[in-house]
Amino acid sequence: TVDDTIVIVYNAAEGNRGLMGAAEVYAHTGVITSRSTSSSDWKYVKTQWGQNTAETRMTPLGNNRWQIRFHIRSYYGIPANEKVKQLAFVFRNANSTREGKTAEGGDIFLPIYEDGLAITLLSPASTPAFIEIGDTLLVQAAANRADSIFLEQDGEIVIKTDDDTLSWRLPAQSAAKHRIRIIAGDQSGAAKTISFYCIIRPLQSGEALPADAQDGFECIDGTWRFVLFAPHKSFVYLIGDFNNWEADPAFLMQPTVEKDRYWLEVKRVAADQEFGYQYWVDGALKIADPFAEKVLDPVHDAHISKTVYPALMPYPINKTTEIVSVLQPQDKQVDWKAVDFRRPAVDTLVIYELLVRDFTKEHSYSALIDKVQYLKQLGVNAVELMPINEFEGNSSWGYNPSFYFAPDKYYGPAAQLKRFIDVAHTHGIAVILDIVLNHSYGQSPMVRLYLDQPQQSPWYNRVSPNPVYSWGYDFNHESPATQAFVDRVLQYWLEEYQVDGFRFDFSKGFTNTAGDGYAYDQKRITNLKRIANRVQSIDSTAYLILEHFTDNREEKELTEAGFLIWGNSNYNFNEATMGWHENSKSDFSWGVYTKRGWKKPHLVTYMESHDEERLMVKNLLWGNENDRYDVKELPIALQRMQTAAAFLFMIPGPKMIWQFGELGYDVSIDDNGRTGEKPVRWEYYDDPLRQSLFHAFSALIHLKKNRTLCLPRRMDYSFSSPFKWMKINYDSLNLTLAGNFDVVPMTKTISFEHSGKWFDYMSQDSLQIAQRDTLLTWAPGEYRLYIDRKISNAGSPLHVGTKDAKITDMRLLDTYPNPFNPQTTIRFRLIRTEKINLVIYNALGRQVRRLMDGVQVAGEHTVIWDGNGENGERCASGLYFCRFSTDDRAALIKMTLLR
Repeated sequence: TVDDTIVIVYNAAEGNRGLMGAAEVYAHTGVITSRSTSSSDWKYVKTQWGQNTAETRMTPLGNNRWQIRFHIRSYYGIPANEKVKQLAFVFRNANSTREGKTAEGGDIFLPIYEDGLAITLLSPASTPAFIEIGDTLLVQAAANRADSIFLEQDGEIVIKTDDDTLSWRLPAQSAAKHRIRIIAGDQSGAAKTISFYCIIRPLQSGEALPADAQDGFECIDGTWRFVLFAPHKSFVYLIGDFNNWEADPAFLMQPTVEKDRYWLEVKRVAADQEFGYQYWVDGALKIADPFAEKVLDPVHDAHISKTVYPALMPYPINKTTEIVSVLQPQDKQVDWKAVDFRRPAVDTLVIYELLVRDFTKEHSYSALIDKVQYLKQLGVNAVELMPINEFEGNSSWGYNPSFYFAPDKYYGPAAQLKRFIDVAHTHGIAVILDIVLNHSYGQSPMVRLYLDQPQQSPWYNRVSPNPVYSWGYDFNHESPATQAFVDRVLQYWLEEYQVDGFRFDFSKGFTNTAGDGYAYDQKRITNLKRIANRVQSIDSTAYLILEHFTDNREEKELTEAGFLIWGNSNYNFNEATMGWHENSKSDFSWGVYTKRGWKKPHLVTYMESHDEERLMVKNLLWGNENDRYDVKELPIALQRMQTAAAFLFMIPGPKMIWQFGELGYDVSIDDNGRTGEKPVRWEYYDDPLRQSLFHAFSALIHLKKNRTLCLPRRMDYSFSSPFKWMKINYDSLNLTLAGNFDVVPMTKTISFEHSGKWFDYMSQDSLQIAQRDTLLTWAPGEYRLYIDRKISNAGSPLHVGTKDAKITDMRLLDTYPNPFNPQTTIRFRLIRTEKINLVIYNALGRQVRRLMDGVQVAGEHTVIWDGNGENGERCASGLYFCRFSTDDRAALIKMTLLR
């Protein structure tokens, strides 16, 4: 207690061993009291750091042991009304260059008890106690204000003392489990008790695994089989719901002959129920199964919505600690419907990358199922899910993985993920998993097994060989253990979830070659080819996509081995959409596989991925402008996204778009922090301006997937100037695409493959070409996609040109006055009688007023807008847009209202 005199003995050979061999040792010490706000808030500290006094100098006892003696309250000067909880120590040498702390480098704390009857266990240091046959367990307890202390073994008293300290030794003569209870009592009849159990384990000889055994959990003919790969460990107990989370002789796992694996077979009970289990390694570490298909988290599960994951199995609170693995019923198989699904050919692949968390407001697999129809309407034929296997926390991008076989519960039950995959297949959409096999994070059981001795880990490098790019704990891909684990992970997702392939995150890290990973690396190529061979032996058509970004020679070699390579063209496409072209910085030709000298069209070119700033953000912030055309205006920025998309999709080879890019998503990647949650903007689809962009994407994707446009016979292009074009010759048609990425009109000569009839794919209008070299005019941001064989499109483009831009056979002429207050006149001209719509939108693209919706005769017309909304409310000052449209054509003009 605080009023006792205490003797502190510090052993410098223990803890962090920082004062081994020190000539002098001083105690830097204070107390944690009821006034302390944290464990670092020491009170009544004896001296300033580094100040040497006789009171804090310790007496040497020899053999790296040092002692100090004092009366607690007097030594620290603690007031009578203040409660002391702990004494706090950091030991140091005389000049403070060395410190004695815990093994983890922390401060050392000693509990202080209140006056009255109390008891504490001095030995064993941790409970339950694990000893081997032939050893002896020392049990020591100390009591305060007690008249006697009793010790019971399995309910029988074996020793009693009237002293304030009890000491007893338990001989470990045979394998058994003993319950120890120590009771301190006083004359009043009060008692304090300590209880724990002791496990005496037998000497174990190795036993060969069954021939069909593999690491992890299996259910075989009514038997549970558990296998844990844990080299350099001494013993392992299986604990769980089936034995009340206690170590038990019946659940001691058998080591193999090599002593690198531990295994146990247990008769299965209640096959239709879920059971929690863990491995208790060396009596010191509890881990979940690295191969667990479901886990329970003691912290984060409480924050998972019951709507997202109904009837989630509760964590066994007060029974165990750390993450728990779950045995699930093995007889509940998914009834797969899309048994005849055929994966899209690589050259027609259009991948939609999404993060479940930020794509659906419910952040669930179930909600994702409801969006499959949307994805089908858009026309994409593959979805790439950002990592969905268990990661640390709940809200994450997923690149901090911990369990590789368990879908993260924050998104819902595994059955819903399987159902999403099946529904996607039913609609012709492949599902690709983004998977992180470069590294793991700290809650991974494979990491935790060797956290204190990383050099013994069979899976991880002690230090990442890449000093520039490194995250978490780096896998050693040259280790046979890592290679076997990687193979199991990939096989599992291909077979159990029927996924269609993988996007390997940071694949340049699959090597132990020192450096930043960019240089050509034959060892990495060999390892990746090994992975490809393994995957193709399981599923010959599975997609293998690398986020690689290495020397082009290496990427070329990998494409020839069957890999697809991510092709980041974000910067150049964004410079083009913003209208900046100095030094050819808008040249996106590196997104063309032939530009790189590749033989196969295995470049997955993209304008946006999860990792880059969104094009629309930069368009609206930094777009180019002049007095008649401003990229920073929403309609114009959206139209330029169409032009960029036309070039992206028409470049031969697979393509990828990032979620909501087809709607012009304009929330910064840094909103709420780079990896933080972003607003889910499904309301964009109700905005006509953004919907037009969606339909343009859809039409372009529709053409992209046309099997007529497989590998081209020849491709010519020029992307270096603001006016960009490409000509592609296919076996059955020719294609000419040209776009003006400048902010002023351009008149250019286009060289068609031949004279005769051509078709504007987007407008579906025909064009009679008299001469191959034809002079045409493009408004700023305008593109035209010509083919010489008519193919219907599924989209409706939004055309935005200069103030007086002609749109085929209609013209939106003018508004006057502009700026205006209180009203303006809108003029337009029709060449033929047809139904037209005239709608006013605000600067955010939301509808304010519908002025006309019906058939109008040919000729010039005027309409007056009085500056009010649909319900007569006065519109505020600002920029507005008048959209003039027929069934298949549209034009826009801007107006400024000044109140």
